[in-house]
This record gives sequence, C-alpha cells and structure tokens, in this order.
Amino acid sequence: MTAAGRLRSLPRWISVWTGLAGAIGLVVLGTLLVREDSARREAELDGQLRTVTASINRLIRYDGMVTTAAVLRDPLDDECPQFAVLPGTAVLFSGHFSKRQCVPVDQGLLAGLARRAASSGRLISGWATAEDGRPIRFEAEPFRQPDGQAIGAVVAVADASAAQSAHRRMLAVLAGGCLLLLVLVGVAARLLAARALRPVTAALEQQEVLLADAAHDLRTPVAALRALAETALLNPGHQAELLPRAVDLAQRMGTIVDGVLIRARLAAGVQTLEPEPVWLDQLVSAVVEETPAGNARVTVTSAPSRVTADAALMRRAVGNLLDNALRHGKAPGQAAEVHITVAGGRVIVADHGPGVDPELTRERFHSTGGSSGLGLSIVRWVAEAHGGALRVYNADEGGAIFELALPAEDG
Repeated sequence: MTAAGRLRSLPRWISVWTGLAGAIGLVVLGTLLVREDSARREAELDGQLRTVTASINRLIRYDGMVTTAAVLRDPLDDECPQFAVLPGTAVLFSGHFSKRQCVPVDQGLLAGLARRAASSGRLISGWATAEDGRPIRFEAEPFRQPDGQAIGAVVAVADASAAQSAHRRMLAVLAGGCLLLLVLVGVAARLLAARALRPVTAALEQQEVLLADAAHDLRTPVAALRALAETALLNPGHQAELLPRAVDLAQRMGTIVDGVLIRARLAAGVQTLEPEPVWLDQLVSAVVEETPAGNARVTVTSAPSRVTADAALMRRAVGNLLDNALRHGKAPGQAAEVHITVAGGRVIVADHGPGVDPELTRERFHSTGGSSGLGLSIVRWVAEAHGGALRVYNADEGGAIFELALPAEDG
C-alpha cells in the first residue's frame, strides 16, 4: 500500500478510536446518570415514607402502655404509603395496621423490620418484595418510652414499581441516546479527519505521480546515455561522433529534472506566479523559433491574443506542448508535422501521430507513441494555476490535439 493509500485509511482508524474513546466516556457518564437517577427516585420514596413515620410517631402515646388511638383519627391512616405500628422485643403490645392496604406485604416482614429498628434504636430503610412480586421501599422509625428505650417502630411501606418502571425507561432512552451520539461522533470524526487529511493525501498522491512520471521519462535517456558511454569505451575512434549525442541526452535529462523541480514547486505551492500582460501569439512564435525542429515541419496560425500570465511558465508550457508533438506526434518512419493555432487565449497544437488513448488523459498523459507524462502534466499545472485548462482529444482525420485554454483579455 502506498503512503497516500495508508493515509486515506487513517480517517477510518481515527473514527474507530474516537468511537472507542467516546464509548468509554459515555459509559462513565451513563453510569453516573443512572446512579443519580436511582438515588433521586430513592430519595423521593424515602421522603414520602419519612413523612408518614414521623407524623405517626408523634401521635403515639406511652403511659405504661402504648396508645394508638390518635393514629386512628389521622387522615394518613387511610392513605398511601401504608404503615404499621408494631412492637419490638422489650415491650409487647397489640400492633396497628393502617386501614388502606396499598400493596400486599407479609405481616411477618413488617414485624421483623419493627424489631430490627427497635433493637438498633435507629431508623432503617431498604428494599423488599411485596407478596404479589412488586418491589417496595420500606422505612422503620423506632419510638421510645420516657426513659429513652426503643419499644417499637412505625414501619411505612411504599410501592416502588412505578419509580422502577420510570427508571428503566430512563435507562432505555439513555442507552439509545448514547448509541446515537456514539454513531454521530464516529461519523463526524471520520468526516473531519478525512477533510483535514485530504490536502495531505492529495499532496502525497501528487508526489507519487511525480516520481512515477520522472522515473518513466528518465528511464529511456539514462539507458541511452549508458549505451552511448559503453559504445564510446569500446570504440575510442567513434568518440567524436558519440559525445555530441551524449551531450544531447544529458541536456534532455537536465530538462526533465528541471521539469520535475518545477512541478514539485507548483505542487508544494512554493512556485508563485508573476502575472503580467503577455501577447500569447508572440510568445508562441518565439518558442517555435527557439525550438530545434530537425526535419519536422512546424506551422503557426495566430491572431493577436493577450492574456495575463507568468511569461516564464507559459514559455515552458508551450515548449512542452511543442516538444511532445515533435517527439511523439508522427507516424513511424516519417517526419513530424505539427500545426499550432493561437487565438482567443488558446494555444492548439495538432500533430499527425497515432493519437492519444482517451483513458490515459485524465491525470497523467501518455501518447501511444511514447511517454509524455511529465511534460504535459506541467502544462496542465500551469493552465490550472492561471485559471485555465488543458484539453486533449483526437482529430477525426488522425493525430492528437492538445488545447491550452487561458482566460483571454479584450483588446
């Protein structure tokens, strides 16, 4: 996997790790919320029970025996939560149960709670189960004789099924909300990571394409230069003939290296444009005159066309188009024929070669007659840097057409 490929997979891993971290955080937060809700509902039940036990405890009288007559007249005797006044172990008396039974509770359970509270001399509370299986919350508050000895307790009981049902609903909502939030966090993390890494990924992809283009374009001249050097070593008498060819290959390699550096600077944003008014027709004519054509035939048809562009970059772009046409735009065994048209901010270079494979013109450029990837990719970079485009297509009568289009100025 390439570096760009590994970088493209990074958002997925960021999403996974963010999801795990979010899950841990949500579990901790959820646990705290569950405990808080449980404690709040328990406190609400305890508050209701304490109101009953405290009120009934004040109505109990002891004058040698426990009297609950006042309890019978209190409205709490016919309301929920239900209660019972029961003896401990020190003094025995007939107990009292509230008139209204809100939840069926075993009387033995209530008597045991009363004995525990009286024996400990302090209020006790907790959870139990009613006879019909419903959860109940209880509280037992001891009452005392004048010498301070606890002789019994008021035991109040409340049905906790509604509170526990509400707690379970809260748990379901919390779990669903946490799951939804976890999904949203994971998706958002992946999208943000992908967006943040997109420029870096694009830069790595450009670097990989750049290296591939440079290696492809340098392979042939390096091999040819090595062959010339080996031939010159084996045939000293032909060195005078071979050395100029070696120099030409070295110059070609230097041009390729310069192109690599320019494209790398463009990709990194180091190469800045120096725009100025440029007469495109004059620039193209100058490039054609300076470019050795050999036995190739190059014709130019132009009309005055002015653009705002970096003149040095435009000269290299036009030079790359012409060099590509001279090298690859010819039929086997024939001299190249190239026609250049300049008008309206456009430079159109047409040749009579084998044409261009349409599937290979999107990112890197190759002609069927050989490699032209690096030079044409620089042309595309120059065009896009000036707000233009490079279009490549095949002519109906044969040959390739390269159109460098730039925004033209009026006048």
